Amino acid sequence: MAEFFDDTIAAISTAMTASGIGIVRVSGPDAFEIADRVYMGKNGKKLINQKANTIHYGWITGKQGEILDEVLVMLMKAPHSYTGEHTVEIDCHGGVIAMRKILEQLLLAGARPAEPGEFTKRAFLNGRIDLSQAEAVMDIISAKNEYALKSSVKQLQGSVQKEIRSIREKLIYQIAFIESALDDPEHISVDGYGEELLPIVQEAEHEIRRLIESADKGKMISEGIKTVIVGKPNAGKSSLLNVLSGEEKAIVTDIAGTTRDVVEETINVRGITLRLLDTAGIRESANQVERIGIQRAREHAKDADLILYVVDGSAALDENDEEIMQLIKDKKCIVLLNKTDLELCIQAEDLKEKTKAPVISISARENQGIDALEECIREMFFQGELSFNDEVMITNIRHKHALEEAEQSLLMVENSILDGMPEDFYTIDLMGAYEALGRILGESLGENLVNEIFSKFCTGK
Repeated sequence: MAEFFDDTIAAISTAMTASGIGIVRVSGPDAFEIADRVYMGKNGKKLINQKANTIHYGWITGKQGEILDEVLVMLMKAPHSYTGEHTVEIDCHGGVIAMRKILEQLLLAGARPAEPGEFTKRAFLNGRIDLSQAEAVMDIISAKNEYALKSSVKQLQGSVQKEIRSIREKLIYQIAFIESALDDPEHISVDGYGEELLPIVQEAEHEIRRLIESADKGKMISEGIKTVIVGKPNAGKSSLLNVLSGEEKAIVTDIAGTTRDVVEETINVRGITLRLLDTAGIRESANQVERIGIQRAREHAKDADLILYVVDGSAALDENDEEIMQLIKDKKCIVLLNKTDLELCIQAEDLKEKTKAPVISISARENQGIDALEECIREMFFQGELSFNDEVMITNIRHKHALEEAEQSLLMVENSILDGMPEDFYTIDLMGAYEALGRILGESLGENLVNEIFSKFCTGK
């Protein structure tokens, strides 16, 4: 349902930094009138009298008529704009002072400052986009890698919306049929209807489960793979972090136990984001600070998406290695046999047999074996490639929770059918699933939740 606003908002929509071009956006019923109060066209024509989807050259003037900047002004008339309202975009020079001065004049001319995400919020409330598409806008802005960007663009184009609407259409048809039959039993029979409904419900469950299962991959694409580096002291963990990040992020010395706390760095590996955590070397220690660091290493390893177990190939395995092997058991793990530039005391085959994990020989000091590690990560998580041709991935935790709720409702419908319950029991849970899916698109959402979602956006978007 479209919602029309009686005020006009303005904000700077580009980064507040020195740049070639800056954009100041105005949206609302009085956008053209307000822009006309600060704009002076080359030919003296008023913006309000110009055609939609046109660009005009002129100047922005101050209170005394002084010229503040030379600009291009783009006009978009409702409903054919991003927000669905009259919109003016002023393309000015990208200096911070210039953009602020133009915004200041627009506010003096009658606009009010836009709240964070308010342009996109208006697009949603005016029916231009649904909530899943609105959230995709922010995902595009914050995309950390190529895959995250592609996934967000597909969601903005309506990939999630289409899937959800398809499932909801099937459910609402069944709800309407049952309700009609209950209201008019003389003309519509529901005898044996449970047997007809069961495969439809199971198909919807399957489609929802497929989307839920995509969420783990989607989360790793959008947020990055939580990758914890573990190993004994002086195994080369910090050297590995430095090599992967391309910077001296962690202190490297020959003194065992140099790393006491977790050092975190986000890197991009062949288009995949890794949230790398270098941890304290795991061993028995009398030092209280080091013990705290070791305990944090164990805790991070428990909820890691990937563990990189660095083994010092120049030293024999000991009880500390045995503890680490228990820690990585049943986890996604890559074992890195490090210091292969020295004489080895451990063989890769022996490590593979002990850990049941892939083993890659590297030398962090000589930057050897890193390509093989990167390819192994890619193969382990995404089978070497990610295809965005037909795959829809859930990247938003709110969407995942709504899908899980819908799945539970459909399971209750299935149980009611199998237990031979009356048909009105079906509609209660079918409607529960329908409404849960609707929340993904922004239907039946409270004002507070809508405000919370858009408050996370940047101002100007």
